[in-house]
Amino acid sequence: MGFEHTSVMPVEVFAYQNLKPGDVCVDCTLGGAGHAGATIEAILPGGILVGIDQDHEAIANAKKVLHRFAKNIVLVHDNFARLSNILHQHNITGVNSIVLDLGFSLNQITKARRGFSFNLNEPLDMRMDIRNNLTAETIVNSFGEKELADLFFRFGEEKFSRRIARAIVRNRQTHPIATTQDLTRIICDTVPKGRAAARKIHPATRVFQALRIAVNQELENLALFMKQVPDLLVKGGRLCVLCFHSLEDRIVKQHLKAFETRCTCPKELPRCVCNTTPTMKAIVKKPLIPTFREMEANPMARSAKLRVAERI
Repeated sequence: MGFEHTSVMPVEVFAYQNLKPGDVCVDCTLGGAGHAGATIEAILPGGILVGIDQDHEAIANAKKVLHRFAKNIVLVHDNFARLSNILHQHNITGVNSIVLDLGFSLNQITKARRGFSFNLNEPLDMRMDIRNNLTAETIVNSFGEKELADLFFRFGEEKFSRRIARAIVRNRQTHPIATTQDLTRIICDTVPKGRAAARKIHPATRVFQALRIAVNQELENLALFMKQVPDLLVKGGRLCVLCFHSLEDRIVKQHLKAFETRCTCPKELPRCVCNTTPTMKAIVKKPLIPTFREMEANPMARSAKLRVAERI
């Protein structure tokens, strides 16, 4: 599968990493290796880049794209939620920058044949890591009506979650829902036509988002990752996170706010007894968004938000 190397907000991510030769850096989601390629060039000679992705095809692609930097790159087929263990296994005790791009590559959507897009007719898989057992087809055909409704509402913020869940359960009694086309048809037949026309997005967008998040445990993994960050960065080390929907951004924002906290004692106490000290500071107070020019050139960048923080 040929990967495109387009990355979102490449100029901003590169600039805010504040790289120098000899740095040790982590790209937690290699994708097409766009961010990784720029990073490795900046930290030579002597720098090390740890590249992680749970998609085996992304790892294979990175080996080809970054082959001339092989001596300075460690490629790991794993989930970024295990970053602390990954670094420990490679005897790395601190890093200068961590980049986490939570977006999907165009290749995963259009060429992986894993059912990420409602515009294609593919198996209902949605696994980023094919070693995992849970698929979207399993969820759609085995979860109860309330479980499905809760999932669509919680992870997709879908207003018609109950109607859609009811329709799925009714339809699967006749035959299993096995493809993206099967599921998309059910959703489009269920969402009121007037409401569907008023939406700026396809009626199936939120349900597909919810299924993908559930299959890959995206929010749980992001929370696990964020808890580890302060202990992994050296003083002055930077974290750059690109989020693409509000649920992700909320988790990142809440953790960064907690890292900046100076005291958690009740206000009525005369003095601090918790001894809480901040571990990180925000480099940009509000998340950065792509330029209009980039959004025009790359529609997948439209919902991106970049947050940057530094270890203190």
